[in-house]
Amino acid sequence: MINPLSSFLGMFSHDIAIDLGTANTLVSVRGRGIVIDEPSVVAIDRVSKRVLAIGAEAKRMVGRTPSSIIAVRPLRDGVISDFEVTEKMLQYFIRQVHERFGLGIPKPRVVVGIPSGATEVEKRAVHDAAIAAGARSAYLIEEPMAAAIGAELRVMDAAGSMVIDIGGGTTEVAVLALGGIVRSQSVRAAGDAMDLAIVDYARQVHNMLIGERSAEHVKIEAGSAFPLDDEWTIDLRGRDLATGLPKSVEISTVEVRDALSPVVNEIIRTVRATIETTPPELVADLMLHGIAMAGGGALLRGLDRKVATETRFPVYVTDEPLRAVVRGCAAALEEADTLQRVQSSVATRRPPR
Repeated sequence: MINPLSSFLGMFSHDIAIDLGTANTLVSVRGRGIVIDEPSVVAIDRVSKRVLAIGAEAKRMVGRTPSSIIAVRPLRDGVISDFEVTEKMLQYFIRQVHERFGLGIPKPRVVVGIPSGATEVEKRAVHDAAIAAGARSAYLIEEPMAAAIGAELRVMDAAGSMVIDIGGGTTEVAVLALGGIVRSQSVRAAGDAMDLAIVDYARQVHNMLIGERSAEHVKIEAGSAFPLDDEWTIDLRGRDLATGLPKSVEISTVEVRDALSPVVNEIIRTVRATIETTPPELVADLMLHGIAMAGGGALLRGLDRKVATETRFPVYVTDEPLRAVVRGCAAALEEADTLQRVQSSVATRRPPR
């Protein structure tokens, strides 16, 4: 249950909504909108463990750092893999908000989006990191629910709605009704897996090694899940595994689509498996209202058409899919009743002393 005192103080503080993503962290301030959109990357001194850079500056160091510096992503597959680094990253972003707007006490309430498949231990880690980062109170919302709210789906109605949230580490598929998640599945087939699929393709087919950043560039520029009206080519640059020398090859969007197909097919299998276990009354609602797609992976060309073809449901991409989760968290902050109904129960307990 939400503390009435927190609700009263919230009227005078700039509460914060956070989409703590594997690839990017977005921060929205109540009354200000989205103020931070930075990569979830932290550069650390290998010896002293001192944080050297966070966000975009740290991402520029990935794959280019000397041996004394490591650039790490503290969230992997949608969950915290390094609690201390995540805490420092959250502290940095919350401090950035305070410095930018000159905010003081009272400390803000913080709502954080978490994967639906997160364990109690993982939920506790996110909750405690937010408290340690300076939050007065922290509430957790499962990402599919936050994405659905951000996509303006009527999650509080008896009629069912469905969302596919394709992030960096995980794809979350959920059917929602009456303010709760009726069916959900999470699979580690998402943006990062697509990048690795391109890396593997380059190694196996072209005998060359490319970095994850290069693979991400190819995915964004030439990736697709459904045949395109106009196919094109893109240069793939890396190191020849046979000679160790630089190598460049020209690959087509058809080849990139083939490389991405295992990940795309895994996402579709997860969607179909979720639908198969959904009550028939809600399936009828989904046939009428369609399936919403959110998250960065939803921007893959033709993915909505591919899912629609394979499931025979209407499928559409939400407006600004990258911001759906943080918008949903921010919307929940505005409505105390909504926040109370959709928050994860771990958020209401006191952190361990």
